[in-house]
Amino acid sequence: MTLKDNNVIDFTERHRAKGNRSGGKVQKGSGVSILDMTERRGEQICRERRQVKRTILTEFVGAFIVVPQEGLAKVSLCDISENGLAFDVESEAGKFAEGEEVAMRVYLSHSTYFPFVVKIRNVRSETDDSCYRHGADFVKGAVNEEALGYFVKFIETVSVSLQQDRGDVMVSNLKE
Repeated sequence: MTLKDNNVIDFTERHRAKGNRSGGKVQKGSGVSILDMTERRGEQICRERRQVKRTILTEFVGAFIVVPQEGLAKVSLCDISENGLAFDVESEAGKFAEGEEVAMRVYLSHSTYFPFVVKIRNVRSETDDSCYRHGADFVKGAVNEEALGYFVKFIETVSVSLQQDRGDVMVSNLKE
């Protein structure tokens, strides 16, 4: 057994040394199981590929995309980072193309929002939720770039200490 520079253990020499007569395949009933590390290695590479911290969002703020000649369409923000965000669009509404620039709005109240532009990096179908997940990068030099940076920092900071209101602390019979 040898350990190579990429932290992958090569079992080839060990199989030859033990006189493996099955041609590298496990014989039925031998009680030996070999784990293929290719999938696990791929998962590790994918985790290491992420260069920035993402903050997971679920119904934290209202977000909409601007659809030309149609108006606003609600989207669900999934996560956000300093470089971009991920959002879901219901399958019935369709999907955007990779490379397409999309105007978005984040609403802080029913009538107050700030706009920004994203460029779609990837799109995939989420069959469990019947929607399309869009990964997008913030377009640099676009409207409200500075405000967007502060917004992302705000979300990251606040999300650490968020709590869910379960209605367990109620005030009743207030006296004037």
